[in-house]
Amino acid sequence: MNNFVSNVVKNMPAYLFSELNRKKKALQEKGVDVIDLGIGAPDLPTPDFIYDVLVKEAKQPANHRYSPYSGTPEFKEAVASFYKNYYGVDLDPNTEVLTLVGTKEGIVNLIQAVINPGDTVLIPDPGYPVYRMGVHLAGGNAVSLPLDKKNGYIPQYEALTKQEREAAKLLFLNYPSNPTAATVELSTFTKAVDFARNHNILLAHDAAYDLVTFDSYQSPSVLQVPNAKDIAIEFGTLSKSYNMTGWRIGYVVGNKEIIHALATLKSNIDTSQFLPIQKAAATALRSDHRTVKENSMIFKQRMEKLHSALAEMGMDAHKPRGTIFLWVGVPSGFTSAEFANKLLDELGIIVTPGTAFGPSGEGHFRISLSVSEERLDEVIKRMKNLDGLGVNPS
Repeated sequence: MNNFVSNVVKNMPAYLFSELNRKKKALQEKGVDVIDLGIGAPDLPTPDFIYDVLVKEAKQPANHRYSPYSGTPEFKEAVASFYKNYYGVDLDPNTEVLTLVGTKEGIVNLIQAVINPGDTVLIPDPGYPVYRMGVHLAGGNAVSLPLDKKNGYIPQYEALTKQEREAAKLLFLNYPSNPTAATVELSTFTKAVDFARNHNILLAHDAAYDLVTFDSYQSPSVLQVPNAKDIAIEFGTLSKSYNMTGWRIGYVVGNKEIIHALATLKSNIDTSQFLPIQKAAATALRSDHRTVKENSMIFKQRMEKLHSALAEMGMDAHKPRGTIFLWVGVPSGFTSAEFANKLLDELGIIVTPGTAFGPSGEGHFRISLSVSEERLDEVIKRMKNLDGLGVNPS
């Protein structure tokens, strides 16, 4: 039967979070109280005003037909309105906005739409694993763009060789960052746009956590850089900001040529998202985002609690201005994978080893703040009872 499986799939490693779910289920079947801090899926409910629109629209028979291939005008206009009101960026909803069935598929399909086999793509390292996997599926060459703590996880283009810079066709960035939770100012995007323009590279920014920010910090859009649309696109999603991960609704905006290319590919693959979901998502984007701010406050409280406890234990954790993650240094004497396995095997706590996000992730692990404060209290209690970590329990 192996003869019927493509080499692309044969050489594809299992998706890490699928493997973690398998281990989680096995432990639970043994009676272990597993606390899952691995996957970045908000545990908070989708706000009622969005759910109510879905229920209302799902009862309309006309909404059970196919969506327009590029998405319903109502949703695309809402995306454009959001960008104008939140970022001051003008978008043509007909040519510069495309509806996605979640940004994960959009990212993978973008790579298929713009590169040829053998083309080079610059991938943030550490970074979201789907970038690298998408390049693998398209037969491209993934080159790591190293990000490090001493430089605030801001791209260091000078770390690339001249050959890598000249060969690159596509560059991915992601701020606020998964997994490092790093945030940037607009100047970082200005430099990125200049770099992309000077080397004729398409810049794709993944803004999945753009609204999940703390205190007065507001994450910029790459499209706020003057003339960025000449060379850049940006992905957005309602998964994290409105707790709609399972709804699978997102968008990509920016350069109209790239939007058209991706729309052409997707029209041969899918027929966009269920119409009531698009209508509900449009309602969310046109709202005052009050519920997003309330949810961000909850994530900030969780972050503060866990960050303080980790510091008391002598563990080094970056204190972020956004996202639902903590990026934590591994105690001495362990690799990232070894420490993650220790937490799982001895404490029943799932975290993600840094190497899941690229070679530069070694020495760190990612914690998702996707459980209640009560469960975080239990996490802290268990971790303080670990022996042989080289940390200082309180």
